Amino acid sequence: MIREQRNHRILSPPTFYPSGEEQRSIVITEHVISVPLTITIAVNKNNTTDDAGANSQRMIDVFFTVTETLDSEAEEAFFRSLMGKSQTSRAEDYVRHANLKDMQKAILYLQGGPGFAAPSPISGISFASKSSWAGAAFSNGFKRIVLMDQRGTGRSSPITKQTLQYRFPGLFSLDLNTDPNVVHRCAGTELWNTLQTIHPKDAIDGVSMDLSHAVNYLTKFRADSIVQDAEAVKDALLVPAANAEEEARRPWGAVLGQSFGGFCIMTYLSKIENPPKLCLLTGGIAPMLTPTVEVYRSLWERVKQRNFQYYERYPGDIATVKRIVCALLDRPVQLPSGGNLTARRFLQLGLQFLGSSPSSFASLHNLIAVAFVGEDQDIFSKHFLKHIDSLQPFDDNPVYFLLHESIYANSKTCSPTNWAAHSVYENLTKTPSEYRYDLTAKLHSNDRPTLFFGEMVFPWMADGDYAELSGLGMKLLAHALAQKDDWTSLYNSDQMKKAFLEHKTKAAAAVYYDDLYVDFDASMKVTRRGAPLEKCKVFVTNEFQHSGLRDNGADIFHKLFHMCKGSIHVPS
Repeated sequence: MIREQRNHRILSPPTFYPSGEEQRSIVITEHVISVPLTITIAVNKNNTTDDAGANSQRMIDVFFTVTETLDSEAEEAFFRSLMGKSQTSRAEDYVRHANLKDMQKAILYLQGGPGFAAPSPISGISFASKSSWAGAAFSNGFKRIVLMDQRGTGRSSPITKQTLQYRFPGLFSLDLNTDPNVVHRCAGTELWNTLQTIHPKDAIDGVSMDLSHAVNYLTKFRADSIVQDAEAVKDALLVPAANAEEEARRPWGAVLGQSFGGFCIMTYLSKIENPPKLCLLTGGIAPMLTPTVEVYRSLWERVKQRNFQYYERYPGDIATVKRIVCALLDRPVQLPSGGNLTARRFLQLGLQFLGSSPSSFASLHNLIAVAFVGEDQDIFSKHFLKHIDSLQPFDDNPVYFLLHESIYANSKTCSPTNWAAHSVYENLTKTPSEYRYDLTAKLHSNDRPTLFFGEMVFPWMADGDYAELSGLGMKLLAHALAQKDDWTSLYNSDQMKKAFLEHKTKAAAAVYYDDLYVDFDASMKVTRRGAPLEKCKVFVTNEFQHSGLRDNGADIFHKLFHMCKGSIHVPS
């Protein structure tokens, strides 16, 4: 019954590619399954797991690709035979042909975020053995690589402002009838009190009811649901188990989690009885032992130091950035997307450029260099404005804005998150300081540069800076999630330790010393003696920023994989 409800489909005919210096041939299939919005994993008396409550749940789609090596002409002939079949028939034939009784040679990739789709095969990730982690995975014996669009992202049932408006029309029913200036000026209780003076009670009640439903809906898109989707993907690809003992022997062969994907792996170890056999984390050890405010206090300091490094490399940009900020403080500019380029939104470019690839500093410098049409007037070039729109994807990926801080909300004791990054910033700027961009931009001194921001979300992102994050409905939703005081747990120390002690899994992690996104000290605290990831082998490096997997994925994968296997002796 569960398999029927999953409605496994292969959406289009398989595609074939040559890949890699080994003259490897690969085939890519695009899959979708349907899963319950809420999955309750129940352990039955045979110690196997069932999707409890699936019969009555609203279903959503989860999209994933399977890229696999072709080992014979017969395999290629089978995949070509799928060309003229229906989506469901393709999936049924695929499962029957693959005859997967276990997933030992399959690796699952969990994308960073939250709120972003997995890379697309070929266009988003290479499979050459020396140029990507995926190619290295094939070279190290894996046959299948599964790239899953986490629920709410990519080609899975997406969360956008448009889909939220369709699903919760009452929440957005007053958007067109409420002055945007009122929405931008007020928040929290003050906003609700103001709305009551403008709109009738029944209209306010309708907004409030759908707001409650929307908040409940969004809580189903965190890591605890993502890992259960990953289990459903695995089960859809496997042939049915003969018995409970066989079921327990069928975990993923490996999982690789980048950034937030690593956080998801920690949830996997906490929530799933039989987690992947090998867990590889890159820049993704969740700071589960550190209060959220402390995490952001440390990250703001790291952001400041990274800014100084940027300006040391490009000292001429100090004056240009001040000029841009002053111009935007004086008059924000509307972007092609409909949002507004304010000084604060401009400074959010630090998220993209301060802590990623080695070329990111140069990319930021090149963008700043074309900000103005000329030197004598503060008129922004269209090229500059369009480029900024393309660099800041929050309009298309609102899950990042809405749920980013909830990844730190590990149960009620860590709730509410209450705009933690912003509250730390507010404390840092209560008195004149180097974080006050409105002050530093007006100082004619290179000693006090204007600082870009890092990986933080802010309540003002719903106040017109981003068109698809703004409006009454989106602002109410963002603030309600920030004020939610009963988040469920994501990480369980005892269960994580148990997974290692019972030899269900092995783990290795790349931890980046200068990481701008995941605090180094808070990560290492989770791996010390007696901590949840004590048994995880750790490779510490300052050769890379947060993007090591993208910059040198083949070598990092090889190192972590063989650390797990014991064939590379790290740590020494």
